[in-house]
Amino acid sequence: MKICRFNDNQLGLIQGDDVLDVSQALIVLPALNWPYPHGDQLIANLAAVMEVIKDIRDTAPAIPLSDVKLLSPVANPMNIVGAPINYQKHIDESNKDDGIVSKRAITNIWDWGMFLKSNSSLVGAGEGVALRFVEDRNDHEVELAVIIGKAGVNISAEDALDHVAGYAIGLDMTTRGKELQSFRKSSDTYAVLGPWMVTKDEIENPNNLDLKISVNGEVRQDSNTDQLVYNVQKCIEYTTTRYTLYPGDIIMTGTPEGVGPVEPGDIMTAEIEGIGKMEVAVRRA
Repeated sequence: MKICRFNDNQLGLIQGDDVLDVSQALIVLPALNWPYPHGDQLIANLAAVMEVIKDIRDTAPAIPLSDVKLLSPVANPMNIVGAPINYQKHIDESNKDDGIVSKRAITNIWDWGMFLKSNSSLVGAGEGVALRFVEDRNDHEVELAVIIGKAGVNISAEDALDHVAGYAIGLDMTTRGKELQSFRKSSDTYAVLGPWMVTKDEIENPNNLDLKISVNGEVRQDSNTDQLVYNVQKCIEYTTTRYTLYPGDIIMTGTPEGVGPVEPGDIMTAEIEGIGKMEVAVRRA
């Protein structure tokens, strides 16, 4: 299934060029009291929600996809995790372009570790990116985003995909500079997730997917996840050596070579094989 969140937090099922409004399926989510459990409750109860969707989709109202505003398919992640320097050719270009890393020594992902982006930076494709510090360089980074479905810590690579709910396209927007990654990459709207979540049963091998991004029609990044230094399973294993991942948590698995700046007025078109395509507008904050 391709599941989206749209307009006024409605739940949608993508069917061709339409969105089926299946918000009725949210009735199976548990009523909660404070303190609320960790994790996104839609993702935590995804199996039950999907069963209701199967029952109601034939009679669900259809809305043209072009008429809806797509929000992030995950509303309440505990963690947005980023994998730095996880494509060798991106490591190579970073060594050549000091504007990317600002004199930080480039080594390997196992030296740098994963980083966290603020949850408040999360938006959907329809919300766009609002650039801050436009006098600085603000880059696009297209990435395969992994959405965690089951909590776990110290997860082995062999068991990692059992903890996955689905996949989406991620844009790890980045202001270049000397500050720590988590600070530069956490501005509002600097984590774009979309255009929807594709459930994991539709992706046979997340480590062999074409991905690319164009800016105003010019292809900037074009690669395949088979070039990941740490593949999807290894990213999950590595992250959970430090902390627990919860349902709805997002791992952005790293970006390939070709990162570059965007300006207000640009249109980014990102796509990943098996997931889809999303257009994201850039504006001034």
